[in-house]
Amino acid sequence: MEDTFKHQGLRKKLIDELRQKGIENEDVLQAMNAIPRHWFCFESAFLPYAYQDKAFQIGYGQTISQPYTVAFQSSLLNAKKRDKVLEIGTGSGYQTAVLAKMGLKVFSIERQQGLFEKSHKLLDAMNIKARCYYGDGYKGKPAFAPFDRILVTCGAPFVPEDLLKQLKVGGRMVIPVGEFNGVQRMMTYDKKSETEIVSEDHGDFQFVPMLERTNKAS
Repeated sequence: MEDTFKHQGLRKKLIDELRQKGIENEDVLQAMNAIPRHWFCFESAFLPYAYQDKAFQIGYGQTISQPYTVAFQSSLLNAKKRDKVLEIGTGSGYQTAVLAKMGLKVFSIERQQGLFEKSHKLLDAMNIKARCYYGDGYKGKPAFAPFDRILVTCGAPFVPEDLLKQLKVGGRMVIPVGEFNGVQRMMTYDKKSETEIVSEDHGDFQFVPMLERTNKAS
């Protein structure tokens, strides 16, 4: 896997573009500047778009999110180093790699088995320290709960109750919510106590739908 001076230059240009679009979290920007996004192009036809601020197909009916979306969601997490983060929707593994590069303890779940195998293999090859699982994101990962932060990277028709239960008091979940018609609302849920959760709306975004597995999760 190559990461040439040209790739690094294109990546720096992308980071500058994200700054101009209002991303201010330097931990996020530095992590994204360090991760070669072109390595996550599972379909070679999309390689020319790796450092454009665009989403593109990665197979299995899934996409790699637009860099601005990755930066925006990562910033909304408001996480600090060594926070334990549950990611729902590993996808290509790009967002996973960014979170790990930020110094977070990442647990990631992917429901598409073929995609899980590709992303897991790539993250291992990159020596990214993240625990990846094939399973149903709606159910989370209760064995490792509670989590300081939960990040959902696919459009959810509703907020899964199991995920809220696995969020630590004082924790935050970032999730795009809405019926899958091409647009969801980016929401944060701050867990003030076991009985009080405060939500905030951060505007329209587009995601592929969050799907359940039909067989038992591993």
